[in-house]
Amino acid sequence: MKRSDYISWDEYFMGVAALSAMRSKDDTSQVGACIVNQRNRIVGIGYNGFPIGCSDDVLPWKREGDYLDTKYAYVVHAEANAILNSSADLLNSRIFVTLFPCNECAKLIIQSGIKEVIYLEDKYPSLPQTQASKKLFKHAGVKTRKLENYKVRIKNERTN
Repeated sequence: MKRSDYISWDEYFMGVAALSAMRSKDDTSQVGACIVNQRNRIVGIGYNGFPIGCSDDVLPWKREGDYLDTKYAYVVHAEANAILNSSADLLNSRIFVTLFPCNECAKLIIQSGIKEVIYLEDKYPSLPQTQASKKLFKHAGVKTRKLENYKVRIKNERTN
């Protein structure tokens, strides 16, 4: 008999985004992204971290201080990495992200042709960057929705 407690596509793809976030070496924000085409095929994944070739032992991970002494000058966001890691046409695809995108990532998402953003958390709704992101998505016709009641479910029982 077929199982009835399998995870949905949304849970599956958010699980990939959450797993990708675990690759981040940022001690305060681990963010992951998973881009999916119209056929439910994963076409890009990413997490937040420094650009290729830039040592995460040398560059700063701090959140506060002079701009050049913080991570904000150097980190590539998960959404940007997922877009850059894709070799597919992203037109009409969806992106699953563990954190609502900032305005810079919103511009990349819109320009790449992604039409829906599914997110887990909107931790910074009052920040101007988040407000700009929401305005950009609205003007560009990109749908956004929070994935409600998401939880990782792992079943490791075997039955014959």
